[in-house]
Amino acid sequence: MRGLAVILALLLAGPAAAQPAPLCADHVPQARPQNTFPQDVGRSLDRIREQGWIEIAVYEDFPPWSHDTDGTPHGIDVDLAHLIGEGLGVETRIRMVQAGETFDQDLLNYVTRGAVVDGHVSNLFLHAPYDPAYACRFDQVVFTGIYAEERLAIAYRQADYPEKGPVPAYFRYDTVGVENDAIADFYLTSLVGAAGDKVRRYRSTAAAMAGLAGGEVMAVMGPVTELEGLSGDGVLVHTPPMVGLDRSSWTLGVALSTQHRPLGYEVDAIIGEAVADGRIEAIFARHGVRYRPGLR
Repeated sequence: MRGLAVILALLLAGPAAAQPAPLCADHVPQARPQNTFPQDVGRSLDRIREQGWIEIAVYEDFPPWSHDTDGTPHGIDVDLAHLIGEGLGVETRIRMVQAGETFDQDLLNYVTRGAVVDGHVSNLFLHAPYDPAYACRFDQVVFTGIYAEERLAIAYRQADYPEKGPVPAYFRYDTVGVENDAIADFYLTSLVGAAGDKVRRYRSTAAAMAGLAGGEVMAVMGPVTELEGLSGDGVLVHTPPMVGLDRSSWTLGVALSTQHRPLGYEVDAIIGEAVADGRIEAIFARHGVRYRPGLR
């Protein structure tokens, strides 16, 4: 999940601004080509309904959000994709996609342009972190349909911390696993120093949790939903204060091409209704994690 991890680190790890600038004040609009015909990107809401199906992109190898089990997609985002399709009255086709080096690249590959080699855009892309300042950078992308909040947390073995869970300062002395180049990695590096030998880096949060289960580390820091979904017997998860971190939570939503705003409005309404009537909370419960609604 390198691309998603890096953009979250950039969005959350910066120091708090004394006087926030007006939204999009420093944004320079993307250059628009002259004397060219507009390109049709993706499919409109009318065409989706006429053809009877919608393609929704989700990340691969990303439990409990989206992963492949015996050739069948499973996970929270997969169930949400089917909920959206049902709300539109069409078949849902799940597209499992790789995370790129940056989230900008993911938006290009799956929302606005398609990969250079044999690529195409999907109608919707789930698990898009929503940040107003970041959204200003993309004239061709609509961010909508906020469906959950994610936050930084710590998973730990109760046997190692029987009285109370660890806080970040403990990891000057106790071993902790993090996803390499993710927000937890950047944060702990700034807290304990780049030379801190107690921070063990893994290719993913899932790999770090496997390290915790195997006794390689005493704790893991990462997104709370991933930690809860991957925790086993004797492992607890808590969300202590992250001292020195401007923001330790972020919202998740849907990204789509700005050419298809009517689709975005419809999807946002479907998600809003599902949040209100408890269907999205039920999806999270099915996957053994607590639901944290995002601010809509």
